[in-house]
Amino acid sequence: MLRFGRNSRFLWIVLLTGVFAAIPAHAQQAPAPMPPQQQLPTPLGPQPNTSQQRMLRQMARERNLDRQKQIVADADKLLALARQLKSEVDKSNKDQLSLSVVDTAGQIEKLAKTVKERMRDGT
Repeated sequence: MLRFGRNSRFLWIVLLTGVFAAIPAHAQQAPAPMPPQQQLPTPLGPQPNTSQQRMLRQMARERNLDRQKQIVADADKLLALARQLKSEVDKSNKDQLSLSVVDTAGQIEKLAKTVKERMRDGT
């Protein structure tokens, strides 16, 4: 029979934090080249302006760069919170856990969920 105590919960949080900290490092690698898009002729409507297409692509690149910067910043914050949680747990005794430890664990959980959603949704 497995026993789960407060240390196992802490270890899971640290493990998940490590995984989320490693994901942005992996995401910083060069993206795979995208296949060229084919333009279908549109006899009924006006042809899109190439300068508009260029501007839209540039805006999309900037949004992706901003999203990546936010993910990296959040991962750094996750790492700092995990270290803070570790030091707080080390300071507590075996029979008593402070409220700040629970609060820090909650912050880690919320931030990890935000990072995961931002990575998955691309927003």
